[in-house]
Amino acid sequence: MAKEKGRKLIAQHKRARHDYHILDTYECGLVLTGTEVKSLRQGRASLVDGFAQIDGGEAWLHNVHIPEYAQGTWTNHSARRRRKLLLHRSEIDKLIGKTQESGLTLVPLALYWVDGRAKVEIALARGKREYDKRQTLREKQDRREADRAISSARRRQRA
Repeated sequence: MAKEKGRKLIAQHKRARHDYHILDTYECGLVLTGTEVKSLRQGRASLVDGFAQIDGGEAWLHNVHIPEYAQGTWTNHSARRRRKLLLHRSEIDKLIGKTQESGLTLVPLALYWVDGRAKVEIALARGKREYDKRQTLREKQDRREADRAISSARRRQRA
């Protein structure tokens, strides 16, 4: 079997960027069982309720849903078990200090393959308030309208 190259997205948490201010991101490896890997190869996972936590000097990923492998037997995994994240000690120490600050949390943004290995991108994030979410949507809408106006003006110039 040929070695995989490049990055292939499995799942992504689209609402995370809407619900949180992303301060910093980290790429982590995952400790998985065989049936979890097979289920991920089928492209099945959900990061919606997931979060990461530092516990006992180790990073853990909680509530990420990787469904049971259909052809699995008694060796099948539980869908929402906690999974160990592989980070460098310096990164874990940095995250311990920052997550103890009030209002900061670790949120998974994406789950993907890099050269045949499962990786998860976690973000150090601060939750947005309701007015922050509205302001972000307004800015996005204004940007879209400005782009439309520019493109229509260019079309009129060509004609």
